[in-house]
Amino acid sequence: MKIYDPYAKVRIVLKINGETYEAYVQPRKLLVELLRELGFKSVHIGCDTTHCGACTVIMNNRSVKSCTVLAVQANESEILTLEGLAKDGKLHAIQEAFWEAHALQCGYCTPGMIMQAYWLLKEKPNPTEEDIRRGISGNLCMCTGYLNIIKAIKKASETITNK
Repeated sequence: MKIYDPYAKVRIVLKINGETYEAYVQPRKLLVELLRELGFKSVHIGCDTTHCGACTVIMNNRSVKSCTVLAVQANESEILTLEGLAKDGKLHAIQEAFWEAHALQCGYCTPGMIMQAYWLLKEKPNPTEEDIRRGISGNLCMCTGYLNIIKAIKKASETITNK
């Protein structure tokens, strides 16, 4: 006898912001959906086509758009979301720089933009303006015009480099 169960779930284990989570998910569930269900509201559902970057997280030290990763593909992965950047109630240097440079308006793109900036600065600690523009090119902002975002990332790079 063959059994087909379209609602069967798969057990996965994720380490999110340093804490281990076990989940049972359908194979078609997107990582962005699971993260939001687990309470990580900074991970925004934007376009579902990788164009906007609002769902950007760091997975295994790589920047990924979580709307294009199945939750089962993330099994045994380490994931960092915006909620995991602040330590002991103190904002990360990138978060501080975005705030100080007024690098947001509506805020919808901001978590994904900050996570992309975090990854960029890990890869290239002292980026040029061109490096920053290229580094955030997969993250869209419909409000700011990017000038203050670029200033914020440059300011954060200087703050992090001088620590």
